[in-house]
Parts: sequence; C-alpha cells; structure tokens
Amino acid sequence: MLSRIADSLYWLNRYMERADGLLRVASTHYILSFDKDVNGNLTWRPVLEMFSTTSDEEIAAIENDTGASLKKLITDTTNDNSLKMIMSRARENARGVQDHITKEVWEEVNSVYHLMNYSTLEVRLANYEAIEVLGAFTRHSVMYAGITDITMARGTGWHFMNLGKYIERCLEALVLISKQYALINYKLDEMRDIMQWRYLLMSLSGYELHLKTYGSSNYNYNVIHQILFNEEFPHAVIYSLARIERHLAEVIKENNSVENANLMRHLGRIHSKVRYTDMETLNDHTLPQFLEELRIELVTFAKKLAQNFFSYS
Repeated sequence: MLSRIADSLYWLNRYMERADGLLRVASTHYILSFDKDVNGNLTWRPVLEMFSTTSDEEIAAIENDTGASLKKLITDTTNDNSLKMIMSRARENARGVQDHITKEVWEEVNSVYHLMNYSTLEVRLANYEAIEVLGAFTRHSVMYAGITDITMARGTGWHFMNLGKYIERCLEALVLISKQYALINYKLDEMRDIMQWRYLLMSLSGYELHLKTYGSSNYNYNVIHQILFNEEFPHAVIYSLARIERHLAEVIKENNSVENANLMRHLGRIHSKVRYTDMETLNDHTLPQFLEELRIELVTFAKKLAQNFFSYS
C-alpha cells in the first residue's frame, strides 16, 4: 500500500475518533451542567482546554456561556480542534482514498460534513435545541463506527485505520483521567463519592459498566482500574494498547525491517508498563507521573509509526 494511502486511512479514523470523543465529552458536560456538581457549578473551561486552541483570556470570557462555548467547540473555524475543522480534515482524507474505503463509509463521512454546514446550526446550539444537535452528531459518529466495522475489508487499510482509531482513543482516555484526578490533586486515599467520577465515566461511556462491575465504595481506585487496566472496557487504556499491538503486528508481518521491529518493541514496553503495574504503587505522587509518562511514550510511538510508514521527516 502506498504511504499516502496508509496515511490518509490512519488519519481518517484518528479524526473520526477525535470527533467522537469531543461529542461525548461535550454532551456529557451539557447534560451535567444543569445539575450542581460536587465541586460546584460546572464551567466549560476543562472542555475548552482539551478541545480548543483558545487562550486563557478567551476561555475566561466564555467558560460560563454555554452557547459561546458550544460554538467554539462545534462550529468555530478559528479553533483547530472544533468539530467542524476535525470533520473537514476527516472528509479531505476520505476523499483522497475513496477507492480504498467503501461507498457507505464515504457517504457517512460526507453526511456529517454537510450537517456541519446547516445555516441554522449555530442558532440551535445557542438555545434549548443544543442537546438535539449534539445527539444527532453523536448518532452519526456511532453509525460511522458501525458502518466501518461491517463494510470494510480486513486488509492493510483496515489495520491502519484501527491504528489511528485506538491511538487517538488511548490518548483521549489519558488526558481525561489526568484532568479529572487533578481536580482532587491525585489524593487517592481521600474518600470520594461516585458522583465525583460520574462526569469522567459518562464521557468515556463507562458509567453503567462501573456500577455493574465494581462492588466496593473505593471509587478513586475503582475508576483508575476501569480506565487504565480493565481489559473488557472498550475505552480502557490497556484495551486500546492491545488492539494497537494486534493491528501493528498485521501491518509489519510481511516487512520485518529493523525499524519496524524497534517500533514493535517500543509498543511492547508501553503495553507492559500498563499490564504489569500494581495498583498499590499508584498514589498522589506516582499517578500523575505514570499518566504523563504513558502519554509521552504513546505520542513518541505515534511519531515513529508515522516516520516508518508515512515517510514523515
């Protein structure tokens, strides 16, 4: 497969996964903003910090304005990480590889792109219809995942698409968990109610699973276990790393170069770091360092992957 094609397939799925993450976080934040949070009223600051290139001054000006914040996150073309900009880049990548994706995948990406250009979108985001708009985009995101899964051939392109998907998902989980645990200064031994973690778990579609799976009231550690170490949770870090390893192995099995062998070992070290970490070693001092090291190592791995397969300098 040409490196240009592999690159576009990889980034198509990274952007679509990023769009899905933005929509889940924004929808969760919008719904919970009507309730009084355990730490006081929610502002849009953490979401804007994660999904925008906005300055602190501008965030301070709009963090309590739901309409302005949603505009910045969804439709603002000056924000490189807005949904509109993400979908524009996803569509551009999909357009360049139409011969390598199914008609259904292209049509779904295209339909979301055109939905972004409805003239009434910004007005609806500023009033009571905002939740309907977010819901419509979220349904399209879920449909894209399903359509891709049931229509794409399981060839090299499929593996590159999934490398992009799970690298993006893993990075998102690490950023979200870091932000939420920073709110309690990573003090794991201070008892917290499940409501403290509802935002994080709902943003990763894991709230119901948590209630059904974890019987103890040690929520601080239970949430860490679910998001980092639970191999049955689709948004867990270890789940994503296992999928990255599987798809990378398929990509390199016919090209056992020194560079690819090094790349596989690099990923193996990241995977082992998570798999063989004892929960008992994580505390207010070690947890932030552990999360940041994982994030940096995964970003480094993604750069090496791009250099090996997409001819990046």
